[in-house]
Amino acid sequence: MAKPGLDQVFSDWKQREALAEAMIPLIGQLYRRNVVVYIHGVPLFNQSVIEIMKAHRRVRQIEKNELSEFETHPMIAVMATLDLSPAHVDIGKLAGAYMANDEGMSVPEYVKSACSEILNGQAEVPHEPRDVVVYGFGRIGRLVMRLLIEKAGGGQNLVPKAVVLRQPKDITKDLNKRASLLRRDSIHGPFAGTIRVDAENHVLICNGVAIKFIYAADPSTINYPEYGIDDALIIDSTGAWRDAEGLGQHLKSPGAAKVLLTTSGKGAMKNIVSGVNSHMIEENDQLVAAASCTTNAIVPVLKAINDRFEIVHGHMETVHAYTDDQNLHDNTHSKERRGRSAPLNMVLTESNATSAVGKLLPELAGKLTGNSIRVPVPNVSMAILNLTVNTETNRDEVSDYLRDVALNSSMQRQVDYTESSEVVSSDFVGNRHAGIIDAHATIVSGQQMVLYVWYDNEFGYSCQVIRCAQKMAGIRYPLIPRQPASAE
Repeated sequence: MAKPGLDQVFSDWKQREALAEAMIPLIGQLYRRNVVVYIHGVPLFNQSVIEIMKAHRRVRQIEKNELSEFETHPMIAVMATLDLSPAHVDIGKLAGAYMANDEGMSVPEYVKSACSEILNGQAEVPHEPRDVVVYGFGRIGRLVMRLLIEKAGGGQNLVPKAVVLRQPKDITKDLNKRASLLRRDSIHGPFAGTIRVDAENHVLICNGVAIKFIYAADPSTINYPEYGIDDALIIDSTGAWRDAEGLGQHLKSPGAAKVLLTTSGKGAMKNIVSGVNSHMIEENDQLVAAASCTTNAIVPVLKAINDRFEIVHGHMETVHAYTDDQNLHDNTHSKERRGRSAPLNMVLTESNATSAVGKLLPELAGKLTGNSIRVPVPNVSMAILNLTVNTETNRDEVSDYLRDVALNSSMQRQVDYTESSEVVSSDFVGNRHAGIIDAHATIVSGQQMVLYVWYDNEFGYSCQVIRCAQKMAGIRYPLIPRQPASAE
């Protein structure tokens, strides 16, 4: 599509706006049939007109092409008329391939050809719905629950059934407090939908999904089948237990089948960063850790750089938002320095992320050091990677490579990319990637490079947790167009 002249800019905008608006019911119709539409890894379901237009703009800015709603809408319109089996469809890649080479086919012909393996119910979805229990309801627990409700789709997915908490003095009061915390968030904004409290049955009804609140002091004493829950995946967001022995208490409860920890696990437990080593999750794995937010932010970038340039050694410094394990005012704390007031100080502390890298990427074992500086912001952190590589390179080559990783690799949902010279931490609140490359800040000289990686240590990390949960539950859809095996 040719670029419009200045006198046509507004007209072009209104046309694209109308097309984005027309996409919403089509995308929703497909989503309820578990056909999920993305644009270069960014989901388009449950998005507003402007959010859909911004997703298209992101691709144009990063990939430097002319992909727009004019190209994607006709394809989505065709998809909505077809009998498609459940699948994930990247409409951006589909439209981009058609723009590059339409093979002499019309849009309907091309879409039917690209979707042939899921056309007329040919593809089988091997997984069954999986009951999910969120154990603990703090920062990560609530965001994980928001995502579970958002991703309910047609129901053939992770099914949020319950939240487990300690017994309060007044259950009705506690339910209303929990509903309010889920409904309103000072950082991430309002819940996208409606929440109703059914105090008599200890239930919150969120966008039609009934979430039972179970009160228990011990994870091994809950009879989940009594609540209509069976073969459940427990997402433990408390951090109270981090080894196999502690987390294994969950498996003593009838109806509990698997446990996913929302931090780094200790001992021999598998630590998984989705998109990097999720292939290591096996069907019989009962206890898995989703690693830490910082580990999730840096490992995909480190893997990408090591694959291309081979890392010799390096240092990671994370400038990290304060967390609720710190004090508002100076007080005692089990960790060094963390007892000092979080909103008033930069606090130097240790980071376990670099030690975890060697377990996730054995080829980098012993090659990285790291520390963390907690700073007075409530969310969004930055990892600074100072790396020595084995191959001489330059800034343009590194930036072009990481741009391609963000758009076209098997880690496109983990690695995002921005070239803006004006972005700051608050601009990345709600970003669904594990980390975002700040290309404008990248420094490269010969075999030395310094990379700046932003990450939403709450929401972006919670998205990674959900991706791990889907793997553990066997939730797997065909990808259209076909992606590298590790992306699936």
